Amino acid sequence: MSKPDAKLITNKSNIAYLSNFTGSAGFMLLTKKNNYLFTDFRYIERAKSTIPACIKLINITRVWRNPKALAETWQKILKKHKIKILGIEESDLTVARYKKFKKISKKIKFVDISGEIEKIREIKTPKEIALIIKSQRINERVFLAIKKIIQDYCQTAFSKSSSIEPLREIDIAWMIKKLAHDFGADDISFDPIVSFGPHSARPHHEPDATKLKKGDIIMIDMGMKYKGYCSDMTRMIFTSKPTQKQTQIYDLVLKAQENAIKKIKAGISGKKADALSRDIINKAGFKEQYGHAGGHGIGLDVHEIPSLAETYKNPLKPNSIVTVEPGIYLEGEFGIRIEDMILVTKQVNKNLTKIPKNM
Repeated sequence: MSKPDAKLITNKSNIAYLSNFTGSAGFMLLTKKNNYLFTDFRYIERAKSTIPACIKLINITRVWRNPKALAETWQKILKKHKIKILGIEESDLTVARYKKFKKISKKIKFVDISGEIEKIREIKTPKEIALIIKSQRINERVFLAIKKIIQDYCQTAFSKSSSIEPLREIDIAWMIKKLAHDFGADDISFDPIVSFGPHSARPHHEPDATKLKKGDIIMIDMGMKYKGYCSDMTRMIFTSKPTQKQTQIYDLVLKAQENAIKKIKAGISGKKADALSRDIINKAGFKEQYGHAGGHGIGLDVHEIPSLAETYKNPLKPNSIVTVEPGIYLEGEFGIRIEDMILVTKQVNKNLTKIPKNM
């Protein structure tokens, strides 16, 4: 593949990583001598107050009134830096947007650079690690508050004389969002997964109006965003004494997860890291009930490289942060998933998740 003379960055998380700019409209051009951020009138003041001085800000507001203005500015910069080969993030660009850039980049060859910035983002700086930990601490505060709400509800609602309003999956999901704001998160990192009873056997169940019943297992998969950085955690809540089968499955998933957390280290492949939990579940006879990857990288995006998956053969790197989240899902009955975030090191990993996993 030809080496690009410059790189066009359109992925919003990559733009934020490179420039601190978080507006919804904009793109960057990285050249050997200068880096540029292009945005319009709506975000100019925000960009001025956030991007480093070394990045040149280009106001493209005029394109609303003169479609040729962006092309003229763009071509002038390409000519100034003698750009003949331009790297683009194909995995991010829509066909329509690709055609627009192609139209204004006459005689320029495009080559794919998808994943290049993500590989840099994979290794977290001390500042990034601190922000992810802060995000997780907020996540844990929210979870503990939600757990208390559920416990109080169960004590009241499951008594014979209770007339309390039913508690639904969507109620818990909305509470998570509200508490995220109350406890200092910028946002949630994804829509919470809240599933009662048999719904917990659906790995990515969308909360609905299902009411909580005595004996239901509750799966809560949730995450916060703090200063752009995500957290992610899954915990199980029991509304009555677990059955023998529930205890057996829970203990098996926990054993698989803790084995992976203990043995994952920098240098092993994502495939081998995944196998540390998957092999235990497979050998116990639940191969068909565990159909998703064993974990994923996390940072500015809730899902980023590396991946703990059978198809991911690249080695894990020191100071990357990954989730470890094996699960077993018994259709029509219940599912169990336990998820922590760990900081990968060359020797002993650091578990960034502090919520206990005892039943």
